[in-house]
Amino acid sequence: MQAAIHFDRFNTLADEEARGRIQTARDRLGKRAVLLCHHYQRADVYRHADLTGDSLKLSRLASQSDAEFIVFCGVHFMAEVADILSKPEQISILPDMAAGCSMADMASLAKVERCWRELEEVMGDPDRLFTPVTYINSAADLKAFCGEHGGIVCTSSNAPKILEWSFARREKVLFFPDQHLGRWSGHKMGIPLEDMAIWDPDLEYGGLTPEQIRRAKILLWKGHCSVHQMFQAGHILRFRNQHPDGLVISHPECNFDVCRLSDYVGSTETIIRTIKEAPADTRWLVGTELNLVNRIAGEFKAEGKIIQFMAPTVCMCSTMARIDPQHLAWCLENLAEGSVVNRISVPEHEAALARVALNRMLAAS
Repeated sequence: MQAAIHFDRFNTLADEEARGRIQTARDRLGKRAVLLCHHYQRADVYRHADLTGDSLKLSRLASQSDAEFIVFCGVHFMAEVADILSKPEQISILPDMAAGCSMADMASLAKVERCWRELEEVMGDPDRLFTPVTYINSAADLKAFCGEHGGIVCTSSNAPKILEWSFARREKVLFFPDQHLGRWSGHKMGIPLEDMAIWDPDLEYGGLTPEQIRRAKILLWKGHCSVHQMFQAGHILRFRNQHPDGLVISHPECNFDVCRLSDYVGSTETIIRTIKEAPADTRWLVGTELNLVNRIAGEFKAEGKIIQFMAPTVCMCSTMARIDPQHLAWCLENLAEGSVVNRISVPEHEAALARVALNRMLAAS
């Protein structure tokens, strides 16, 4: 194994030079490395992708490849899922370890375990009453927690179906870390808003009374996506006033009022597919990350489709944007020289439990 090349030698590279070095390293690596890029990835990195899509789709595709190295241009939890689902001999890599997810960070294992203990004090055995459901946008140890406690993982596209699975087994759900996805999914199932209570992990008993805990059908963790919380009902109302024939599509990580006022609500894949299948010359207001909106606006421009970002201010996934051409060049050149940097390796005992929760989801959906 060669000594790793230090990143300082890449930090000042011009983008075009980094681009050339990325291509040279990829040519050297050949099929030994597969490069995954999430839909929200910045354009100057996205252009190098072998595979594009949402986080679960990418991890599953990579696990089916023969690549030795899975280079995930996304965020930390995505690279963890790739490691959990991949073959034992495959190595998952995140080009910049600082590429995290603010939503995922809002729920830690320590806080979820404390919540579980407090639910036991109020309700008795939570393993009998509550199904823990974690959004895939969460750390591996929380997926393992769900695996251990009869719980499950969900995505933005299958969350209502996963809630149905959960309620078929226990009468209540603890949903983390995104309150908005949980609330919209519960609403789609017909659960009244008053039966979904917010659990604030920074307050004793989530800031709820025993009666509120007992009444709640779903306990919604007080977490959110920093990108999707920027979209507001007023943005939609203004658009409809200006363009009465326009259509609105939003991600379910948006707040309830935004989802309620939208014509369509769905995952990144659903947003892309819906707009792609729409008639030519339609106008769209899109409530999701800016890089994705800009990309599809260019892609469907020739069909006369006008695709507009929902917020009046720039709003992108700043943590995913940490993966830039310089970090990608550094990562790939190290691999080409025989040195692995920024490996993401989930401990096997944790990965095994997380796999249980993920496999429950795949079977249920």
